[in-house]
Amino acid sequence: MAASELYTKCARVWIPDAEEVWKSAELTKDYKNGDASLQLMLEDGTGLEHKLDPKTKNLPYLRNPDILVGENDLTALSYLHEPAVLHNLKVRFVDSKLIYTYCGIVLVAINPYETLPIYGTDIINAYSGQNMGDMDPHIFAVAEEAYKQMARDERNQSIIVSGESGAGKTVSAKYAMRYFATVSGSASEANVEEKVLASNPIMEAIGNAKTTRNDNSSRFGKYIEIGFDNRYRIIGANMRTYLLEKSRVVFQADEERNYHIFYQLCASSHLPEFKILKLSSANDFLYTRQGRSPVIEGVDDTKELCTTRNAFTLLGINESYQMGLFQVLAAILHLGNVEIKDRDSDSSVIPPNNRHLTAFCELVGVTYQDMSQWLCHRKLKTATETYVKPLPRLQATNARDALSKHIYAKLFNWIVEHVNKALITNVKQHSFIGVLDIYGFETFEINSFEQFCINYANEKLQQQFNMHVFKLEQEEYMKEQIPWTLIDFYDNQPCINLIEAKMGILDLLDEECKMPKGSDDSWAQKLYNTHLKTCSLFEKPRMSNRAFIIQHFADKVEYQCEGFLEKNKDTVNEEQINVLKASKFDLLVELFQDEEKATSPTGQVPGTGGRTRLSIKPDKSREKSSKEHKKTVGCQFRNSLQMLMETLNATTPHYVRCIKPNDFKLAFSFDPKRAVQQLRACGVLETIRISAAGFPSRWTYQEFFSRYRVLMKQKDVLPDKKLTCKNVLEKLVQDQDKYQFGKTKIFFRAGQVAYLEKLRADKLRAACIRIQKTIRCWLARKKYLRKRSAAITIQRFTRGYQARCLAKFMRRTQAATIIQKYRRMYVEKKRYRQKQAAALAMQTILRAYMARQKYQALLREHKVVIIQKRVRGWLARCWYKRCLVSIVYLQCCIRRMRARRELKKLKIEARSVEHFKKLNKGMENKIMQLQRKIDEQSKENRSVNERLAGLESSYTAESERLRGELGRLRGVEEEAKNKTNQVSSLLEELERLKKELRATQQEKKTIEDWAQTYRDEMEKMVSELKDQNGSLKKEKDDLNRLIQEQSQQMTEKMARAIAQETQQLETDLNEERSRYQNLLTEHLRLEEKYDDLKEEMVSSNVSKPGHRRTDSTHSSNESEYTYNSEYAELEEGSRAAEDVTRGIDTSLTLKLQKRLTELEQEKQSLRNELENKEDQFQRARARDDAEFKKARGAELEYESLKRQELESENKKLKHNLAEMRQSLLGDAATNAGAPGSPAYKVLLEQLNASCEELEVRKEEVLILRSQLVSQKEAMHHKETMTEPSVYAEDVSKLKDADELKQACIGLKDTNRSPRFMRRPLEVSDLLSRLRSAAPDFHKLNEDGELWLVNQGLKETIRLLEHQLQTQRRTYDNEVEALRGELQNVKEENNRQQQLLAQNLQLPPEARIEASLQHEITRLTNENLDLMEQLEKQDRTIRKLKKQLKVYSKRIGEMGAGQTEGQTSPGQMVDEPIHPVNIPRREKDFQGMLEYKKEDELKLVKNLILELKPRGVAVNLIPGLPAYILFMCLRHADYVNDDQKVRTLLTSTINSIKKILKKRGDDFETVSFWLANTCRFLHCLKQYSGDEAFMKHNTQRQNEHCLSNFDLAEYRQVISDLAIQIYQQLIKCMENILQPMIVSGMLEHETIQGVSGVKPTGLRKRTSSIADEGTYTLDSILRQLSAFHSTMCQHGTDPELIKQVVKQQFYIIGAVTLNNLLLRKDMCSWSKGMQIRYNVSQLEEWLRDKGLMTCGAKETLEPLIQAAQLLQVKKKTDEDAEAICSMCQALTTAQIVKVLNLYTPVNEFEERVSVAFIRTIQTRLRDRCESPQLLMDTKMIYPVTFPFSPSSLALETIQIPSSLNLSFLTRV
Repeated sequence: MAASELYTKCARVWIPDAEEVWKSAELTKDYKNGDASLQLMLEDGTGLEHKLDPKTKNLPYLRNPDILVGENDLTALSYLHEPAVLHNLKVRFVDSKLIYTYCGIVLVAINPYETLPIYGTDIINAYSGQNMGDMDPHIFAVAEEAYKQMARDERNQSIIVSGESGAGKTVSAKYAMRYFATVSGSASEANVEEKVLASNPIMEAIGNAKTTRNDNSSRFGKYIEIGFDNRYRIIGANMRTYLLEKSRVVFQADEERNYHIFYQLCASSHLPEFKILKLSSANDFLYTRQGRSPVIEGVDDTKELCTTRNAFTLLGINESYQMGLFQVLAAILHLGNVEIKDRDSDSSVIPPNNRHLTAFCELVGVTYQDMSQWLCHRKLKTATETYVKPLPRLQATNARDALSKHIYAKLFNWIVEHVNKALITNVKQHSFIGVLDIYGFETFEINSFEQFCINYANEKLQQQFNMHVFKLEQEEYMKEQIPWTLIDFYDNQPCINLIEAKMGILDLLDEECKMPKGSDDSWAQKLYNTHLKTCSLFEKPRMSNRAFIIQHFADKVEYQCEGFLEKNKDTVNEEQINVLKASKFDLLVELFQDEEKATSPTGQVPGTGGRTRLSIKPDKSREKSSKEHKKTVGCQFRNSLQMLMETLNATTPHYVRCIKPNDFKLAFSFDPKRAVQQLRACGVLETIRISAAGFPSRWTYQEFFSRYRVLMKQKDVLPDKKLTCKNVLEKLVQDQDKYQFGKTKIFFRAGQVAYLEKLRADKLRAACIRIQKTIRCWLARKKYLRKRSAAITIQRFTRGYQARCLAKFMRRTQAATIIQKYRRMYVEKKRYRQKQAAALAMQTILRAYMARQKYQALLREHKVVIIQKRVRGWLARCWYKRCLVSIVYLQCCIRRMRARRELKKLKIEARSVEHFKKLNKGMENKIMQLQRKIDEQSKENRSVNERLAGLESSYTAESERLRGELGRLRGVEEEAKNKTNQVSSLLEELERLKKELRATQQEKKTIEDWAQTYRDEMEKMVSELKDQNGSLKKEKDDLNRLIQEQSQQMTEKMARAIAQETQQLETDLNEERSRYQNLLTEHLRLEEKYDDLKEEMVSSNVSKPGHRRTDSTHSSNESEYTYNSEYAELEEGSRAAEDVTRGIDTSLTLKLQKRLTELEQEKQSLRNELENKEDQFQRARARDDAEFKKARGAELEYESLKRQELESENKKLKHNLAEMRQSLLGDAATNAGAPGSPAYKVLLEQLNASCEELEVRKEEVLILRSQLVSQKEAMHHKETMTEPSVYAEDVSKLKDADELKQACIGLKDTNRSPRFMRRPLEVSDLLSRLRSAAPDFHKLNEDGELWLVNQGLKETIRLLEHQLQTQRRTYDNEVEALRGELQNVKEENNRQQQLLAQNLQLPPEARIEASLQHEITRLTNENLDLMEQLEKQDRTIRKLKKQLKVYSKRIGEMGAGQTEGQTSPGQMVDEPIHPVNIPRREKDFQGMLEYKKEDELKLVKNLILELKPRGVAVNLIPGLPAYILFMCLRHADYVNDDQKVRTLLTSTINSIKKILKKRGDDFETVSFWLANTCRFLHCLKQYSGDEAFMKHNTQRQNEHCLSNFDLAEYRQVISDLAIQIYQQLIKCMENILQPMIVSGMLEHETIQGVSGVKPTGLRKRTSSIADEGTYTLDSILRQLSAFHSTMCQHGTDPELIKQVVKQQFYIIGAVTLNNLLLRKDMCSWSKGMQIRYNVSQLEEWLRDKGLMTCGAKETLEPLIQAAQLLQVKKKTDEDAEAICSMCQALTTAQIVKVLNLYTPVNEFEERVSVAFIRTIQTRLRDRCESPQLLMDTKMIYPVTFPFSPSSLALETIQIPSSLNLSFLTRV
């Protein structure tokens, strides 16, 4: 198209600028062909005339539309040129805070100089598995692409990270390696990834230094190959290094430092272990003080050395080697301080006893004399002789520095070699990913040999990069079948030939190095003569003859020739090397042992240069002299660079270009000059130029149709989208060279997309103008009609109002006359009534007041009389009670004191009965005497009190009589005085009355006047009071309303506080649940991993070579293994663990060490316990044999003594029991209603039962003792007989069947213990054998059965003794308890007396209050005690009921045993009786299922392992397997078989785990077993017998409760299993939903036509158009419905379904929001509308399913607020305030991220300004929240299983035949 079509008015262009490189301007006038200038206006409003070049007539670059600015990929820009690239990077970096940008295949990374939260594990997980174009640019995206291509294409990959110093190359490389370590993991659990990352501190310490541009600049290049196995897990790594800057060891420029390791050692010189290094401050050494900047701000060198040492240790370099390395480094510093002085002009000398040289020699183990000799001399060899030549001081100093550099280079290579050894593994490498961290293009004021080599390497890399870009472009065109036209691109092969070709710069340099008198000047002249006229890329500076200029691809660089030859030779005095080789220091000798093999490059590790496909042939000229044999540094670097290029060419490269935004390390500060300089140098602009030369803009037909549909007419739209696009494009763009049609895409030349966008914007603008015109017309007409209607209405209402006002005035005039008449009458009447009412009111008030006063006086007098009466009575009673209590207390104290004294005497005296009688008689006499004394004292006390009362009354009467006489005398005296003065007073009174009469007449008149005035004032006052009363009433109403509002506010505030506290508690509880469930998950994961490894090793050891065991065999074997006993299981586990330990790699043991240690300890403890049991058994058996053979008589004597002692003890117990019973009965009689008396009766009953039991046991002991005595006599006659015959004879004396049965029962009890392993005989068998003929005794005794009987008798005796002792201890405990209660009663009595004494001392009012308070306290305590006793009794009753059931069951069994014992002997011997199963009637079915022990495996197999959930869920009742298992468990509990209960529960749990392990990815299976596990758990609770779970049961269900076993612990185990299944279910759902979420919620356009497709670059994103096979929102809803229906079919609890749905919605919201935060193209207004619509559809689904209250909607709140944030207005402060109040569920980082990513899709939208984002950050600064950007998609809400009882009766459940459970019997 013509330029005049683009360069029109308002078009924006870029013009060059000296400060900003490029400046934006806008055309103020259309450009016409032939114009010599452009009329422009800058952004600040300044006008400018831009002159065009008269020769080229090149117009300035056009600026891209605003909607394309800030794109993720620079190739998406329509105009591809330098200013567009620079502006796009600046907008993304400064405004959006985005540091990564794609440029085709290159990732441009700008150093932010600030720590950003974009490298966490959550970000790694978000990028893992994503396509490179689907997410925002990131180093993780490049790493993921390399990892994915390695796995997909089976091809090795390389990531090339380049950039200048300080651009962030090392950090980018580290993050790439961290990504591989996190995503892939390691194959051997040996922490290879940690070792790979740990190599970074070491390499930074020895290879990085501070420069003027970077505080941590890498002064070498490195290529790390990270190896992977065939499962693409990290197995090892290998490092190659390039061109270490050795000159930095001896020289640093200003503001620079040497390598970090030297300063770390100097900073740590104070440590004790470093004293031998003799180091001090870094300013004391020449090699560390030249840069005059020994400290880096913010860096602690001491801590850095600790990090370095830890990294050394992690990589296997021990402490001794580390100290050796530090010795060598310290020796280098001391060597630099060796001062060399001039001896004369041609020789030099080192002063003797030089301190630093002495330290150097001591550290490296050489002699001082040899080192000082060869530092100042050198050996020269000729053909005939060898002589020593002294060196001048300058040459000696250079030789010293060369030796220092050589030693450091050797040390560097040694460290790299050992790091590689630590990273190498024995596992075969399948593929690798290489990470190249190499220096970028460098140009300084003085450029030397190092910069030359660096720029040479960058030339090679740039050539490889250009070829790769060109190749990709060609492949893309060929793939789309676009006609291929040769694209001209910059080829730097001439520059490379200038450097490395024959007679090139390196070749001439090597040749000059071979010359005997070669110099830098002569080499420079050769360069001038060879290349100055033949190569255009080589130039000579005008003012210098010792420099040259090379035109590199990035810029011209001037190199100074000084030092080139010396650095290229890298020569070291051979004699100095020989001195070091003869060192006594082993490490130094090891460093120089390969000196003879100097074939490796200086900066590369010899022999460990990484894996390459090159085969290096041996050098045939090996036998030449060392001078000819040693390669120069340039030759070595060229060879290593060639090997690197071959390695890179054999891999798929990925490029990362690091940019340094400014030289001052300011955060997010962009310097355009520095940035464009680096963009030119790193090849980014070359990539842009190559792309722009062809067809940079590429659209799919669907995207083009969707974007530019507005430019088409209805008739242009055809069914074939491809044909439609072709027709429309031919009409829009006339020049067909501007575009090409491919197979799937349309290719555009540069600028065409901008032109199409302009057409689209013009079309939309015209449409907007038409819409605005129509709307404005409609609004104006609507406004006019509304005004006209309003005017008519106003006129009508005004006229009507005026008429109404006239009529109203007339009515008011007539009414006013009437009102005045009645008003006057009313006023007069009112005045009269007021006066009358006032008089009546005053009279009423006065009379009422007088009456109340009189009534109050009478009332007070009456109350005083009553109070006095009551108080006096109360005081008298209190005094009486106090006296009584005091007397009782005194008596108690005296009796207690005497009793204690008497008790002491009783303990000393003899214990004879007569003494007790005497004592009791004396005590009775004393008590009677004391009683008489107390009676006498009480009588005396009463008489004294009576006399005292009489005296007091007589004294009171006499006092009253005297007071009356005194008053009478005083009255007589007063009367006499009054009569004497009466006459004078009467005269005076007469005069006074006359005066008062006159005054009264005057006052009467005055009062009349005053009354009139007062009446007026009172009327006025009454009116004022009425007004005040009204105002007060109003104030009262206001106050009441205010009080009500305040109370309501307080209520609401308290409610909010309570709600917050409740929410906090719920949060804490959920956190604890989540923590526990996470620990449970981790534990189960480790167990599963351990089981997998164990099974794998067992299968590998058991299975034959070449034969694999099938799944069925594996299942059966595992089942057998699962159901063995615990001991066998542990033995098998230990053997398998040992096999695993022997078979797997040693590194695997590191992770399993803890688990194996625990299992070994558990196994050892079980073994020890088994051995202890065996030892106890052996010792007991030996002891029994010894006692039986040697001390039978002593045993009988001891038993008789023991029996006598027990009898005496029994008598004492009886006596004590009788006393206690009497005391209890006495207490009960005196205090029958006291609390606790029922407990006393229960205690008495228990004691009576215990006494009866003791009597029975005593009789049994006597019987057994008599039999044992008879055995003793028989022993003397049959000593020669065998031991069994003796036992047979002893047993033969047991004639009574009851005796024999009792002995056999004892034998059975004994055989239950672990010591007896033989099966005991039945009573019937013993009776039959004993009653048979005499010869059968020998047959009876064949198996030692008589000995067993005897042992059983002895064990029975011991058991009876133990029971007797137990009863005795129980009795003692009860007695102690009763004594304690008695003591408590006494203490309570004392406390009551003390309280009473205190109360008597208080005043009457306080005394009453204290007594009431005390009474309340006492009643409260008694109430609490009664409640506690009631709870205890309830528990006792439940316990006794259970025991009663057990005893009744045992009695039934014993009755059955007695029935068996009454059968005939012949039947017992010949025909064993089999139990007969009598089937019950159906109505008696108890809801239990019986099975045999051997059928347990079949039960588990048919009901769990081979059960198909679909058939059960569709055809049978929900939870049927759980009901069947519980019914089997009920029967095991009913028969009291604990082993059966244990094995059934264990096998059930293990089988469920097994089926989940086998089919854990099947949602239907996991959901089915989650429902059944929860139902089984609810059954265990519902039928446990606990009241909390029984209240919802029916009577029949309560009868089915478990009776013998408490399975609370198993309930916890099953609950943990349910948690595991729930988490497995969530993971299964997450795996199914994960691929659907992003496509359905974000990418798919649910509302068609709302979202516009923006132009994309080379990194194509997933299309938002719903193609066939892509997921939509309907796919998500259908999947959710499938999940819900499956869980409902399986009978999952509704509350559990709600929790599952809540977790599902959380996953949907979190994944959607995370992708939104990482995708710039999704942050637009239209996408916010799409998200809100999708969320509304999800809410509608919740309403349809009735799940709105499950909390799922709240989990979508962050996503909803993010969508609202995309749609709200974002300009003013009010908008910022609204956003802050709206986005409460989003963190500050998320809000700022969304605002930064907000991208307009159309020109009518506006970007968010930086000032607005800062305003948001300022307002949200006080928020307390985590800085995490992404939501945790792996978070699982803690699950709870609310109890849900079943109404289904167990007896009604039928077992279908399809389950193959016919072996179960209904009971």
